[in-house]
Amino acid sequence: MEKSSRIYIAGHRGMVGSAIFRLLKGCGYENLLTCTHADLDLTDQQAVNAFFAAEKIDQVYLAAAKVGGIHANNSYPAEFIYQNLMIEANIIQAAHANGVQKLLFLGSSCIYPKMAPQPMREEALLTGVLESTNEPYAIAKIAGIKLCESYNRQYGRDYRSVMPTNLYGINDNFHPDNSHVIPALMRRFHLAKLAQDGDIEAIRIIDRRDAPIPDSELEDLGLIRQAGHTSHFSSHTSPQVRIWGSGTPKREFLHVDDMAAASVHVMNLDVDRYRAHTEPMLSHINVGTGVDCTIRELAETMAAVVGFEGDIVWDSSKPDGTPRKLMDVSRLKKLGWQASVSLKDGLQSTYQWFLENQGRFRT
Repeated sequence: MEKSSRIYIAGHRGMVGSAIFRLLKGCGYENLLTCTHADLDLTDQQAVNAFFAAEKIDQVYLAAAKVGGIHANNSYPAEFIYQNLMIEANIIQAAHANGVQKLLFLGSSCIYPKMAPQPMREEALLTGVLESTNEPYAIAKIAGIKLCESYNRQYGRDYRSVMPTNLYGINDNFHPDNSHVIPALMRRFHLAKLAQDGDIEAIRIIDRRDAPIPDSELEDLGLIRQAGHTSHFSSHTSPQVRIWGSGTPKREFLHVDDMAAASVHVMNLDVDRYRAHTEPMLSHINVGTGVDCTIRELAETMAAVVGFEGDIVWDSSKPDGTPRKLMDVSRLKKLGWQASVSLKDGLQSTYQWFLENQGRFRT
């Protein structure tokens, strides 16, 4: 694309959308279009179409979505399927109706069956039962893939889809109830580091500002709450971090800057090269590192990055979840891209951003 092309980034305030915006801006693209939810409700079909008609868009990165962890997906399944279906359907249809030839849809690794063979290949799509905890979200993302493929087949559009593994990084969601594993662990280890250092005032601020810290977590920190406030260390305990499960399940993690780089790479691939490695009805591309680690290894790396020197306690009475989730990224490698940010480096840069942006987190 020309540096002057009008590129719309839907979801520019989210973790992935903001990373794509930063990357494109840094590469010299001059006309990056963004719109906040207050100015444009992406679930409003008429408003979305009017926006596309007015802005004369050349290219779209569809990173807008309603996202959340297991708790959020279980609590709000109707919102997760409805809002995601509406967002993607409205944007893809409006793009087509207004002559946008190139679009990139961002999905999720949860599109694959719960018991998909590891590592998960693109061909595993629609071959088995989905994980029940996020099935509504996964169904919406599968629909997005098929929307892109259908507009390509019927109208000759060039709408592509990328499916990332577990993402983390700048602008992640650190909400204590709605975050994914890395931001949730980072927040927990940070609190433990504060307790280790005796910085009770900083813990009080977090308790008041973000959300009340559960009594069970305070106990792990070696603290008790008196008269509604975090008070002091218990006389008999030191801070520890308690994590669900045995620590043996394996997961793959990709830094969001790598995800942005992969997205721009896939979007800008020559159409003949892209089609040589995909199929009309199996066109999505996995994005990941191709390397996983145990949750125990993740926790130990997180402790080192944060500087927590206390105990990590594994609560084996709680479920482990799926034993392994690893993406097969051979298709993406054949297309000339692979991840470059190591887990330790990614966690260090994310923690530095976390420290510098407390009080301004997305929830």
